[in-house]
Amino acid sequence: MEQEDPRTRILDAAEELFYGQGVQAVGMDAVRAASGMTLRRVYQHFPSKNDLVEAYLQRRDGRWRASLAVHVARTGGTPREQLLSVFDWLGRWFAEPGFRGCAFVNSFGELGATTPAVAAAARHHKEEFAGYLAGLVEAVGAPPETAVHLTLLAEGAITAAAIHGDPGAAADAKEAARLLLDAALAART
Repeated sequence: MEQEDPRTRILDAAEELFYGQGVQAVGMDAVRAASGMTLRRVYQHFPSKNDLVEAYLQRRDGRWRASLAVHVARTGGTPREQLLSVFDWLGRWFAEPGFRGCAFVNSFGELGATTPAVAAAARHHKEEFAGYLAGLVEAVGAPPETAVHLTLLAEGAITAAAIHGDPGAAADAKEAARLLLDAALAART
């Protein structure tokens, strides 16, 4: 059996620790222990903790957005059904064991004021998500500003689910999205 790439092992360990406990609460020695690597090996791949945090956020962004896009594509159906399926995907994510909200908001809250790369990663993630929703809104034929409103609904659902520990926030946001879409489309005619 081929052994996992050391960089991947380090990132896997960092992601579990950073997301589960917070970036500032986790030291490089904890990442070393969780990855089974030597501290020297960890620093060979990531010369600083900031480098590791940036890599963690970049990888998480790509995986998160890809998972969402695959879900929406598999939904099939009308553009409206695909758009609303975003909230179904969010609900599944909220119900996962260990869900702690948005890793980007969490990291931004901890380090955004002092670490420009973390702030940039958080902004990039949020902009990409908003852009993805804008593409779905365009396919539905709703006015472009509807994407801004739906993005706020989704972001609010993420925060509410994290704070209250209730995955039902996604279903509530989906119902609000349905109403918003109906109103936006009716106003267009």
